[in-house]
Amino acid sequence: MSTARVGAGEAVVPRPAVTCVFAVTETPPPDEVVTVTPGHDGGGPLRVLAAGPLHLLVQDVPAADFGEEALAQRLNRPAELERCARAHHRAVETAASTGPVVPLPMATLYRDDRNAVRALAAREASLRTLLDRLRDRTEWAVKVHGPGTAQAGTAAADGPADGRSYLRRASARRRTEREARERALEQAHAVERELRRHAVAATRHRPQSEQLTGTSVPQLLNAAYLVDDGQRAEFARAVGELAREASRSAVEVTVSGPWIPYSFARPDEVESAAPREVHA
Repeated sequence: MSTARVGAGEAVVPRPAVTCVFAVTETPPPDEVVTVTPGHDGGGPLRVLAAGPLHLLVQDVPAADFGEEALAQRLNRPAELERCARAHHRAVETAASTGPVVPLPMATLYRDDRNAVRALAAREASLRTLLDRLRDRTEWAVKVHGPGTAQAGTAAADGPADGRSYLRRASARRRTEREARERALEQAHAVERELRRHAVAATRHRPQSEQLTGTSVPQLLNAAYLVDDGQRAEFARAVGELAREASRSAVEVTVSGPWIPYSFARPDEVESAAPREVHA
């Protein structure tokens, strides 16, 4: 139960709480690190909950704020969504500070500790397998952006102004843009194929929109790679070589990391242990 004061000098009133589980690990961080990590607003301090050989990083959060309907309304507001996402990531980072971690989906909730332990203990074998798979490995994000298209009408506006010439030049412009995009896509596929050779696993995400990237240049590849920590330098060299080669075709290759391997904590391996709704 969390608590809330109802007024100056008045007694503390218990508030019904549910257990929010952020992550699973076999190597829990020390309490002095966990308790100072900010969690969700209105909740209690973060703490470690034992579930056999597994340890869960959890927080008591107000049931009224984290009920299915209330939570859905909050997460539909961008500012609230960002606050919740930041709190979730802070907790996962803390859990990952001492060893491999399986991040659970944001707002994974159970009615109480007992139900959280029971649900995750039932998935002990798959979770331990996943933790072993992620040990001493991190995620690297690679994005490929292709050449931007010319301003519409630029090519057609040049040269003779008669209609036939206009159409001919417009057709040539479209053909040039199409061929440039095809070459850029081939380059992106080559990047993906080569980097898979330097990674334990790889996955592709949906390319981000121009609104998210903040640029009009199309994103051709949005991939994540699970890389052995001992192979970081080799992976970075491979990305650098590919980026230099791609730049000759006006294709940009960027890499970021290392990250907690969210993309490789597969939902199909933990879905039974990570329901978003509150369980009895």
